[in-house]
Amino acid sequence: MPNEFNQRIVEEFRAGGGRVGGPFEKARLLLLTTTGVRTGAPHTTPLGYYPDGGEQVLVIASAGGAPRHPDWYRNLLARPRVTVEDGVFVYEAKAHVLERPERDRVFARAVEADPGWAEYQAKTDRVIPVVALRAIPKDGPPQMNAGSMAEGLKVVHDAFRRELALIREEVARQGAALGAQLRVNCLTLCQGLHNHHTGEGLGIFPMLADRHPRLAPVLDRLRREHERIAELLEELRRVVADPGTGPGRVRSDVERLTTALEAHLTYEEEHLIPLLATPAAPGAPR
Repeated sequence: MPNEFNQRIVEEFRAGGGRVGGPFEKARLLLLTTTGVRTGAPHTTPLGYYPDGGEQVLVIASAGGAPRHPDWYRNLLARPRVTVEDGVFVYEAKAHVLERPERDRVFARAVEADPGWAEYQAKTDRVIPVVALRAIPKDGPPQMNAGSMAEGLKVVHDAFRRELALIREEVARQGAALGAQLRVNCLTLCQGLHNHHTGEGLGIFPMLADRHPRLAPVLDRLRREHERIAELLEELRRVVADPGTGPGRVRSDVERLTTALEAHLTYEEEHLIPLLATPAAPGAPR
């Protein structure tokens, strides 16, 4: 029988492009769909996750420190092919349970970011599993949680805004040293922004230039802003990679990136979304 609390979160997550309110408003959430061991039916569960360098994400089968593994974990042990929804993309993934000592290293990283994980482990005799979810490559464009290119652009932008806000809060909570998970979060954001801007430069921008020649000054400005943001991302990568860097320096770089990126995203949305939302006229370049 579906969990009503979880179902409300699932519906809110899908309707809001990954945004939810209440106690999970400031959490990194994904929806994990597994196949039931006994029923063969799909089961969707909202879970907190951690970035892991852009190649995969990590989920923790804590069940709040319960003595038994959660149902979703038992499901993926039997059928490790799962579906992941991150608010922007929907993709098939292969679930891989981390073996020790890798599990211990990653779990310690999670505890450093949130001591609540250690409290859950202390409540149970079982070793709480850590699971890596790695996307299965597929041909063609990714499946987006959007009905149009205009909606897709806004969904992607809002995801970057949420992630930057989370990182700013995480930096503010750090003590004298920069946590290992926060370093991964920053580097994953940098790679995601780089990939997004590269995709725009190769896809959306040439398409719009072809359809709307008068848009050239806007696209030129956006390309220049991409270059400036790339410089800020490279500086953040360098700072985060330095073991001696403290939270104060990272906070400064994140604030500079946030200011530049928010101005860029707003300008891009104002000028591109109306055009992406309007179908090309018959006979116009496509």
